[in-house]
Amino acid sequence: MPIRLHYHPFSRASGTLWALEEAGVAYDLAVVNILQGEQKSPALLAINPMGKLPTLQDGDVVVTEAAAIALYLADRYAPGRLAPALDDPRRGAYLRWSFFAPSVIEPAVMAKAGNWEVREVAAGWGNQNTMLEAVHSAIAGRRFVLGDEFSMADVVLGGTLRYMLDFKMIEPTADFQAYIDRLNERPAYQRATARNLAMRKELGLE
Repeated sequence: MPIRLHYHPFSRASGTLWALEEAGVAYDLAVVNILQGEQKSPALLAINPMGKLPTLQDGDVVVTEAAAIALYLADRYAPGRLAPALDDPRRGAYLRWSFFAPSVIEPAVMAKAGNWEVREVAAGWGNQNTMLEAVHSAIAGRRFVLGDEFSMADVVLGGTLRYMLDFKMIEPTADFQAYIDRLNERPAYQRATARNLAMRKELGLE
């Protein structure tokens, strides 16, 4: 059976399409109308108590959280190609920057936008400036996170960075834009983008 992705084009599941396309696996989409609250339906809550997208089913395996889904797909379906081997020294950087996106970039941006009052030493995301400096360091002098070789870490980190830039949540810089431009050249990303656009039209969301 193909992998099933519970999906809506206006959700984080739209980014999961890129991970699936890079992994090169067969999948189908189970559209969840988040505009009508279907993500909180008993059927979805039974497999994801958070009632959120993306939610991925691979046979009896259920994986949630966009970064976790991407790393799962890489480890299971593209080891050595999209995910460094367990004994590869590059795996440290691969995991580091994959988890940095949801655990540091997103909350740092939200904290600044919402004027959250938090003690920096108590917040795992530090602050906006140190977060941005760290992201710059991840790609400085490199084509991709691991150097010249693309990996699923670029889907996670790059996808997050692209979103933040598209919605003007962080300031564009030359190195950020050059990195995103390289990612946009990926055929898998272009296929995912085309499918997301087609799904918007099919669902009357244009």
